[in-house]
Amino acid sequence: MIDNTCSACQSSWPNPDHFIADLGLSKAYLHDDQFFPGWTVVVFNRHATELFHLAPTERIQLMEEVNLVAKTLAQVYETRKINYELLGNQLPHIHWHVIPRLAGDPAPLKPVWRVEHEPLLRSGTDLQRTVQRLQQAIQKAR
Repeated sequence: MIDNTCSACQSSWPNPDHFIADLGLSKAYLHDDQFFPGWTVVVFNRHATELFHLAPTERIQLMEEVNLVAKTLAQVYETRKINYELLGNQLPHIHWHVIPRLAGDPAPLKPVWRVEHEPLLRSGTDLQRTVQRLQQAIQKAR
């Protein structure tokens, strides 16, 4: 099912240049703001707004896909902790924010949404290198 009013369903979000991997039921993308390095978004492929809208087998597989991304990010970024966020207030389409929290984290006790900062946007070769590094790490982890 596609919702024509949903930016995730219309493929206008996330940025296709940030595509990391097709995981099966979802796709992984590098988040636009890399102030927290490795911040990745796992977007469910079809339109659904709540976990209870998914079949039990879909919920299990989706969590395995989120877990694969988290495990990969933990290895690539040598994390202290991974934060997981499933909100949907701004974009009512199931998508997980998987956020590495590193040793040099500027605000280790705050959620990323509460840390005032200028967005760190990657582009060009820098973006391509980061995406390729994560693509290779996910392939290796599968």
